[in-house]
Parts: sequence; C-alpha cells; structure tokens
Amino acid sequence: MSGEGDGADRTSVLSRRLKAYEGRPAAVAGAGRDPVNAPMIRHWCEAMGDANPAYEGPDAVAPPTMLQAWTMGGLSGHTGRTQAYDELLGLLDEAGYTSVVATDCEQEYLRPLRPGDEITFDAVIESVSEPKTTKLGRGYFVTTRMDVRAGGEQAGTHRLRILKYAPAGRQKQQEPKARRPRPVINRDNAGFWEGVGRHELLIQRCGDCGTLRFPWLPGCNACGCLEWDTVEASGEGTVYSYVVMHHPPFPAFDPPYAVGLIELAEGVRMVSNVVGVPYDKVRIGMPVRLEFQRYDDELELPVFRVGEAGVGSGGG
Repeated sequence: MSGEGDGADRTSVLSRRLKAYEGRPAAVAGAGRDPVNAPMIRHWCEAMGDANPAYEGPDAVAPPTMLQAWTMGGLSGHTGRTQAYDELLGLLDEAGYTSVVATDCEQEYLRPLRPGDEITFDAVIESVSEPKTTKLGRGYFVTTRMDVRAGGEQAGTHRLRILKYAPAGRQKQQEPKARRPRPVINRDNAGFWEGVGRHELLIQRCGDCGTLRFPWLPGCNACGCLEWDTVEASGEGTVYSYVVMHHPPFPAFDPPYAVGLIELAEGVRMVSNVVGVPYDKVRIGMPVRLEFQRYDDELELPVFRVGEAGVGSGGG
C-alpha cells in the first residue's frame, strides 16, 4: 500500500509543479520568417484543391486556415521559445513522459491576412491537465495559445494541444487488436458514406458552376452555391503525394504504412491508404485503382491499390 501511496504523492507533486507553469510565456516576440506572400498562398491552395477566387489577384487574402503557417520556423525552429516552456517539457521527460503527439488545435480569425503583412506573435502556456490515461499511455495534455498579429494588429489566435505521455507497456500488445476508428458521419457527408456502402465513390458537383469538389462541403468553394448533385468516380487515379506513417503506433494500425494524396481522374484529390506494394515502394505518379477494403463486420473503406503496371513507375 505504501508503494501505491508514494506513487500517488509523486504524481500530485508533479501536477502541482506543472500547474505552476500555466500563464507563463511559451514564446516571446516571435516573428514570421517571411511576410504573407502570394507564392505560399498559391502552393497552399494547390495542395488543398481550393480554387476560391478570393485567394488570388491584386486584392487577394490568405486562406484563414493558413494562420499557423506564417508563424512556423521551419527545421531550424524559432529563437523566441522561452526557457519556461523548455523547463515544462523537461519536467515531463524526467518523469518518464517522453513521447509526444499533437492532439488538436483551435483557431480564431479576427482579420484577413494579405500579401505583404509582417507577422509577429507571442505564445503562452495556457493550461496543463491533470494526469490522463489514454490508449497511447498515461500523460498530460499541454495547451499553448498563440496570439498572431499583422503589422501590430491582432489577426487571430491559435491554440495547440499536445499529449506528453509515457508509452503503454508491451503487455498491451497481447490484448485483442482494437477496431479501427469509425468515420464521423454528419448531414454534410452522409451521402458520401452511403455511396461507400454501395461501393461507389461519389464526388460532389456544384449545381451552378459545375465545379467538382472533394471532400464534401455544404457549399461550392468556387462560387458559393449551396445546390449540388454527385458524379461517381471512375476509380482511376495517381499518387499525387504521400507520407509513410511510423509513429505513434495507434491501436488498430500497424505502422509503417503509406498514406497517399490521390489525384482522381476527375481532377479532385482525396486522402487514403495506398496498398498493393510495400510502403517504401510507393512513389509519386504511380497509377492506382480504387477498391473497397473491409476491416470488420461494420467498417469498409475506400483504398487505392497499385497494380502490377504501377510497380516501378512514378517519380521520386
């Protein structure tokens, strides 16, 4: 019993020490490495398949969701990160919470950003949770709030939440394999999942301008029209881009595996698993073909298979 009590006491002491960092700065007088600029906006829109005319031309604004992009320091990082934030992470490392995964973010937009805007920001350690037990392991959620300014004027707020955790023990590997997460189905995408149930990959088509869009949205991102119908994808596509997932090892997934951004023959792009070849053989430009893969009695998902003709093709 004394061992259990000692462990609880240590956890309580650590929690109090972590809580003392709430409200302390995480970054001070940070500055974006580049002003808001048209090339980055163009690359973002091309990657996202966003053809909104508001993001191009002489009166262009940046997509609001790029808010964090203007603050990122690249591989070299930022010099403005504070000692307090490093100390907080160091305390967690020393206590055995050595792994980290970003869990979610929230953004608030106060004014549009335009090419030429000089970006500055400050960040604060907003909260540190009580210890939590997750499927990844036991750990603490740390939330930072970044206030982003353009030309000294508040432009938006970005909250990032990470989990610093101690990986679950190896005995967990002996438990029955977890089910894959269920897709979130709502009134905006229910028609897509009904199509998947019929082995159809449905793409939305604007009822006004005819623009195809994916993923499904309530309105057209080209003209704003709320009317739409669907077309069925042929199933042909190519690997536009991809990543290989190594970590963290979420339950029900067996890393490493390839996740591709697939450009369909119809011109839209979607994210899905690339199957049919080892993860390290996937290449940009590989031709792929849609198929539906069953994971359990309830879940079937669209994936893209590389055929024999695709092996050895594509760029580096």
